[in-house]
Amino acid sequence: MSSSRPSGVHGGIEAGKGGDLDVLGWRLKLGVIVPATNTIVEPEFHAMAVPGVTTHTGRFPLQNVSISSDADFARMVEVIHTNLDVAIDGLVPCAPDHIIVGVSAETFWDGTDGAATIRSRLSQTSGVSVSLGSDAARVALETVGARQIGVLTPYWPVADERVRRYFSECGFTVQRVTGLKATSPVNIAEQSIETMTRAVYEMDGDDIDTIIQVGTNLAMARLAGELEQALGKPVIAINTALYWHALRQNGITDSIAGFGRLLKEL
Repeated sequence: MSSSRPSGVHGGIEAGKGGDLDVLGWRLKLGVIVPATNTIVEPEFHAMAVPGVTTHTGRFPLQNVSISSDADFARMVEVIHTNLDVAIDGLVPCAPDHIIVGVSAETFWDGTDGAATIRSRLSQTSGVSVSLGSDAARVALETVGARQIGVLTPYWPVADERVRRYFSECGFTVQRVTGLKATSPVNIAEQSIETMTRAVYEMDGDDIDTIIQVGTNLAMARLAGELEQALGKPVIAINTALYWHALRQNGITDSIAGFGRLLKEL
């Protein structure tokens, strides 16, 4: 399936009246904000790319701090919270049609109400619609019919509990949460395929119908598609959910193979 933007319209401005279509992003220009330490969102989004859709990244300050406790992790989230609006301001000049928030811990932190507040604030700041990791994960789970879930994170327990709370508030039964306790923001991207695969298999069970991974710097998009086939149940990576959510929110229904059923069929 495929869909394209109506002829002559881009970002709410008629072409030929100061709003001519972007030559490469003629269907959709996606703004993406990520922490300075994130090395996974951009290449995974590029791997999923469809014709006429472009991504334009704004990076906000975040040092590669050492994380050895819940307190360390909470301090890092506070830095992220402080910088989100600045990152949005940096993207607005390229006139994106939609913005993806390519950092997920902050979007789960204060439950569904907190996510709604962030979404509203960033959308008002940017003037366009916004995809949050928490929203995208929820909608993806609802779309595949998930009820009892397992969650894989690169986080520490303080964040794992926030994630559990969010999904519980959304009506899912969270059977297990496995946190990999990455030792720095960059170390999240250093978690190996073997580590992630082992964690998923150890978490899985007959009481889980869907597995979802959060943490946008964890390189799991392709692996999730492979594990989905191996386990015979949905396995959703958050970057896959984010890209899917942004496309579908903007009427683009292209089928993209290699990342699981979500992007290929739904």
